[in-house]
Amino acid sequence: MTNVNRRNFLKGAAAGAAGTALTGGVLIGGAQADERSAGAAPTPATEYPFHGANQSGVLTPAPAEKQASAAFVAFDLLSGSKTDLIALLHTLTDRARFLTAGGTPPNLGVGRPPSDSEVLGPSVPADGLTVTVSFGASLFDRVGLAARKPKKLTPMKIFPDDAPEAAWMHGDLLIQLCANNPDTVHHALRDLTRHTRGAMQLRWKMHGYNPPPRPSGAGRNLLGFKDGTANPVGGEAGGLVWVDDPAEPAWARGGSYQVVRLIRMLVEFWDRVSINEQEKMFGRRRDSGAPLDGNAETDNPNYAADPKGAVIPLTAHIRKANPRTPATDNQRLVRRSYNYDLGVDANGELQAGHVFVCYQEDVRRQFETVQQRLAGEPLVDYVQPFGGGYFFVLPGVRDQADWYASGLFG
Repeated sequence: MTNVNRRNFLKGAAAGAAGTALTGGVLIGGAQADERSAGAAPTPATEYPFHGANQSGVLTPAPAEKQASAAFVAFDLLSGSKTDLIALLHTLTDRARFLTAGGTPPNLGVGRPPSDSEVLGPSVPADGLTVTVSFGASLFDRVGLAARKPKKLTPMKIFPDDAPEAAWMHGDLLIQLCANNPDTVHHALRDLTRHTRGAMQLRWKMHGYNPPPRPSGAGRNLLGFKDGTANPVGGEAGGLVWVDDPAEPAWARGGSYQVVRLIRMLVEFWDRVSINEQEKMFGRRRDSGAPLDGNAETDNPNYAADPKGAVIPLTAHIRKANPRTPATDNQRLVRRSYNYDLGVDANGELQAGHVFVCYQEDVRRQFETVQQRLAGEPLVDYVQPFGGGYFFVLPGVRDQADWYASGLFG
């Protein structure tokens, strides 16, 4: 077992320039195994619905299979006017409706700038694009709507193992773009920023990617372990995600609390740790993804048969994240996470990590409770949350006459 002074190493890596530390949520084990066919590569969907009670991009199929590229982009409003916000939301709705369906942009003539960048060619393909819009707590205060803020929406809480960097934190509004290919994500972002210039200013952006399952099952994070094996799916997931609390403002029903955590992974240091220690920290085998007391990725760990942690340590990530007891069942959350790579930091270390994203109906009961259990786990020597925020995913756009957050304004 490698026994390097990990905390001193971590402090040295953290001393790089602001923006190089990748912090964020920790990796809660899970996967949508019942949606995956063993070994077979699924054909990516070309279009997901834009209209509906809930926004797409939350329970849309696992990004290891489809929508393998993403961008999480936080903005600040440039005006405190409700009228300006309403106009912005109408514009975002119109552009997202077009981009997610695809089509041919209009020809404005040779005397004007073209209506589209043509990054995707003369006709825009849908390419599995979803545009998911969320509000941060600061938006409601900025435009005088604090009384209508979702009850549990606050700035992101800072946990003991976090290393927050202000440049990568919070935002009035978050746009999550997911698609089958990175140029589709890039094109969508350029289109949205072009049409909203003067209304909102980009605050931070993180691009994410996911490779296909290797060799099957859940995708792998940059520590080499499968990520997403126990993620709730189907109706079970919906029951954990969508807000339906009568104590919440009526307009917020059908929305969801979203947590985005940017996490730097000290991958070079991790590569010097023995496989035995790595697996004990996760509680799973690296090759198959099986729990240490099981044989297959989809096997459920039997904690009752191992009360002292002789097989799966009591400090293992999967055990602390989801103890699998009746009391913790409603603390589970739905995750949709991506890898990222920003190149090299100021210390010459690889600047790569994880965009942890989760959705829940109650951020206090679910994410914060889980995160408190994870405090001090062995993995904190190798992961460093540094940015992100809490946001509220708006209810869906019902039809052609509707627009984002229309209910917020009565």
